[in-house]
Amino acid sequence: MKSTQKFALIVGIFFFLCGVMGFIPAFVKAPTVTPDMAGLGYTSGYGYLLGLFPINVLHNVVHLVVGLLGIFASIALDSSRLYSGVLGIFYGVLTLMGLFPATQSTLGLIPIFGNDVWLHAVTAAIAVYFGFIVTPDLLELSTPQQGGTRNEG
Repeated sequence: MKSTQKFALIVGIFFFLCGVMGFIPAFVKAPTVTPDMAGLGYTSGYGYLLGLFPINVLHNVVHLVVGLLGIFASIALDSSRLYSGVLGIFYGVLTLMGLFPATQSTLGLIPIFGNDVWLHAVTAAIAVYFGFIVTPDLLELSTPQQGGTRNEG
């Protein structure tokens, strides 16, 4: 498994688990910012994951989808590179949106302020690295995967 595939798998598992944890009340603390102050119109499940990250049901669904896509993308090198590149762009945009009060609620649907901003920024930076910068060398590409004889291309 190449490093980009490992990244997609690890990030996929991480975000999937975050999505699942968001539905478990023991992991969600009462919000410190009221929905009105946050500009949220959709408040179902609103709270702070681990007391740090503002979430709601839609936010949890996004985490589940991002996680599942990462897990499935890790199967092949080309899909994991595509996943990483798109993830980097997606979370880069979310980082910028989280910096401006007018867009911190994603049109009143999903909270992306507070600690979410730095988490999105770190995710975007690492994903851009694996999606656009890391390239396997020819020796890596010609070496068959463990347990198989097929070359990746």
